[in-house]
Amino acid sequence: MKMNKYIVAFAALFVGLVSCKKTFLEEKNDLTGMNEQVFKDSLMAQAYIDYVYFMMLPGNNAQANIWNLAAGGNAFTQTTDELAGETNWNKEWSSILSTNAHALPYFGTNISTSVGNNTWTRMKQINMFLNEVDKHEGLSAEKKKVLKGQMFFWRAWQYFDLVRLYGGVPIVLEPQSPIGVSDNPSLQVQRSRTEDVINQIVRDLDSATASLPGKWGSADWGRVTSGTAAALKGRVLLTWASPLFNRSDDRGRWQKAYEANLAAKTLLEANGFGLFRTGGNANATAFGNMWFTEVNNPEAVFVFGFNNGTSDQTRKWNGWEHAVRPRDILGGGSVSPTKQMVDAFPMRDGKMAGQSFYTYDQNKFYKNRDPRFYRTFAYNGSLWPYSQNPNYRIWTYRWFNNATATTPTQTTEVAGANSSGVYVNKATATNASNSHALGNNFSLSGTDFMEMRFAEVLLNLAESAIGADRPLEGIDQIKAVRERAGVENRDGQFGLAGITSRDALFAAVLKERQVEFAYEGKRFWDLRRWMLFTDEFGTTARLGFQPLNGTRRTGYFISVKRADGTRYNSSTAVANGGDPLRRWGTNGANPAPIINRDSAVANFDAYLDYLYDRHFTVTEKDDLDPTANNNAWKFRWYKEYYFFGIPQNVLNSSPYLQQTIGWGGGGGSGVFDPLQ
Repeated sequence: MKMNKYIVAFAALFVGLVSCKKTFLEEKNDLTGMNEQVFKDSLMAQAYIDYVYFMMLPGNNAQANIWNLAAGGNAFTQTTDELAGETNWNKEWSSILSTNAHALPYFGTNISTSVGNNTWTRMKQINMFLNEVDKHEGLSAEKKKVLKGQMFFWRAWQYFDLVRLYGGVPIVLEPQSPIGVSDNPSLQVQRSRTEDVINQIVRDLDSATASLPGKWGSADWGRVTSGTAAALKGRVLLTWASPLFNRSDDRGRWQKAYEANLAAKTLLEANGFGLFRTGGNANATAFGNMWFTEVNNPEAVFVFGFNNGTSDQTRKWNGWEHAVRPRDILGGGSVSPTKQMVDAFPMRDGKMAGQSFYTYDQNKFYKNRDPRFYRTFAYNGSLWPYSQNPNYRIWTYRWFNNATATTPTQTTEVAGANSSGVYVNKATATNASNSHALGNNFSLSGTDFMEMRFAEVLLNLAESAIGADRPLEGIDQIKAVRERAGVENRDGQFGLAGITSRDALFAAVLKERQVEFAYEGKRFWDLRRWMLFTDEFGTTARLGFQPLNGTRRTGYFISVKRADGTRYNSSTAVANGGDPLRRWGTNGANPAPIINRDSAVANFDAYLDYLYDRHFTVTEKDDLDPTANNNAWKFRWYKEYYFFGIPQNVLNSSPYLQQTIGWGGGGGSGVFDPLQ
């Protein structure tokens, strides 16, 4: 059973203890302390720690791969080129105000006398434990050390989540009472300098690294380790060295990031972590299978666990499998990858279309792509097995309703197609089931989500090495990731030959991250820390990237044509025998379209090419983003979002807090500089 079960079980125990002891919290109704028994009893102390884990985890049936605690869902992913749709941070606003919904509410509200799951209450629970545990007998020094190490990690994690969104925030290391804040200046903690918050995060992570084991036993799989803390420190210092915070390109910051990431890699490798390679000689198979080794997975540096139980309080399922599977096989069909992400994947030799040994054909966009392409996307005709149908292939082609129709609205997918004509199959299991007693198909997924993989440690090291003027070390890390993925080595550098300048190497790392971590919740943060949404800061020109501002995210129409090249028109629905490719063939049980196959077409891959050549036309589908006013909607990011403002309701209750520069509202213009 996965570690998350134990976390939830301990959390349930903790809540149960609270409810059973009426005075458990009431005797400290200002929440400045906790019942002393928590710090004397090993089981209760562990329950307290696990309750904090529980508060940080994605919710039950959350789309874990693109879920984010700060956004409360997948809105950050939609504010990238990975998914389309309007969010508070990609649409037009008349002004940047703290009263608008684009003032991210994650900064948090004032703590109250109740225990809730929000930013500063989580911080308070952590501070209470760290403040109290050493005052009491009952736990051994070693037990306290390991428990505190986990709390140091989670405090650093929470502060990092805040600082990368807002810049400097109040540093509060002691539990505070929610009572009398307005009358007690000592409780009115101002926003600290951003650098001071970064330094505090680093101190906590150093403490966690020194306190935690390098590896846990199987029963504790999923707990943070010394390597997790070291790797997070590397991510933090890389963010601090990135252009978002490091406008002057201070090489000293890059050097510190390099040292931290190198130390993390060394520590993790000493404890058995590394790139996941199980799956035979085909490295692409290893890339696809890494999600399903859930105990002692060497790739899983920082992992959120899920269960597949159905009958007790410990169940917490991963909603990703259900969300991405097609509706026709009882999935949700709610995740629609963009053509822009499909285009971002290189060819088999690691080079982009037009530079590759392989010729790129837009009508057969799936041919000769980076092996990770096939473990990230499911496209018309591709194999996508599940438990009830190990030979399932997805067919998502369309045709025109009549001769005057401008878009092909008729579809093979009776229950409804997704928006983009391509699906995400990353981290989906071949043994996933779409049938069970609860009737919520594919939802009983216990697939863990790796918040940080060893591949990220390597690419964090690559980027910081390049920043610290160690280009060869940087290239070596990218090559290691590409080699594991199965990219061909035609140029002796896994497609990287000829990339030598510092900015070109930075671009190579970011492009590698875009492919390796597609639909793992990383893209939003990379675009922000390199300020690639707009061209106002020069980074898009430096790296040769197109800013997202002014663009529309699009998808695919894969429509049927006759053998003579003319389009197929029919108003007959599939349910009434309207699938044109089946009508042109003979009856049979083959789930693929049945047309006259040339005798020379010896295998399904060749047959699929035959279909795309003779019977499919691939065109761009431009209705993923809002379509009002003839598709006039364009992606709109404001430079003020690089550091979010504090919402007005927080300022009203805490008027002593300074607003971020660039943000207006009821308190006037902001004066806090997040670059200090």
